[in-house]
Amino acid sequence: MAEALKRLGYVLAAVFVLSALAVGGAAAWFRHAVYADRALPKDTTTVVVPSGATASQVAQLLGDKGVIASPAVFDLLARLRKQQADVRAGEFRFDAHRTLDEVLREVVTGGAQVATWVTFPEGLTAREMAGLLADRSLGERAALEREFLTATIEVDGTRTKSLEGFLFPSTYLFPVNATPAAIAKQMTDQFRSELPSDAAQRAKRQGVTVVDAVTLASLIEREAKADDERRLMAGVYYNRLRLGMPLEVDASIEYIFPQHKTEITRADLANDSPYNTYKHTGLPPTPIANPGRASIAAALDPQPSDYLYYVYKGDGHHAFARTLAEHNANVARYLH
Repeated sequence: MAEALKRLGYVLAAVFVLSALAVGGAAAWFRHAVYADRALPKDTTTVVVPSGATASQVAQLLGDKGVIASPAVFDLLARLRKQQADVRAGEFRFDAHRTLDEVLREVVTGGAQVATWVTFPEGLTAREMAGLLADRSLGERAALEREFLTATIEVDGTRTKSLEGFLFPSTYLFPVNATPAAIAKQMTDQFRSELPSDAAQRAKRQGVTVVDAVTLASLIEREAKADDERRLMAGVYYNRLRLGMPLEVDASIEYIFPQHKTEITRADLANDSPYNTYKHTGLPPTPIANPGRASIAAALDPQPSDYLYYVYKGDGHHAFARTLAEHNANVARYLH
């Protein structure tokens, strides 16, 4: 019995030693894979990480591009360091012969980042876009605002007064060292590519220029809540313009103020700014925001109707009216 127990003790000891050696070997291999292996990338390599990519997806992409040898080890290291959510999107340039540890640090800190993704939702003003870019460390806000609000482009033979309205809302990959002028050009080039090829003819049918249509589209973008009302709202604006009626768009008054206002007051309505479409007829001097594709399309193809008024119902839709009496009834119903 004693001899059997002695042999069992030898076996358990051997198993322990072998297990320790295996664990030690695995740990040594892991340390080498993370901190010592510099075989990759073989040359300077550029990788574009899509916006919203997970750490696992980034790991696989880096493996596919020959930047790292083991996506599984990269993903495991990110998990061990609790950095899965810190992996950035954008364009990265990795020097040759980097350790996996260095690659992860560069993806997390942005050390190897040469371009970054920025998404602009529809309806932001030029100032709001400048703020978003500054928040992403893509320039000084004041310099970006100055570029956006003083530079001009020519659209169908008409020179714009600024870039407001022509900075197309989309997702962009901007170089981290891009100048305000380069950023503006990338966005206005996108505007030109998004503009329908027959925009000039369609605008002319409405009796306006393309620049005017974009200004009208900016009103739609700030006022419309539902896509199926954009063309109908455009029709209301054109009807009022043809009759010489003021457009009376709250969003145009809001544009006067540096901060968003949830409610337009009587004092606001008395403001003599040319953007006050309650006091002044015609379109405001410039767009009041940067419209997207749907609002531009609506401005170029309004839905014919006899409507002259609308009021927000509070459910994502508006109530439209042909007469002031109908409109006042809608106001009483939905705003009181």
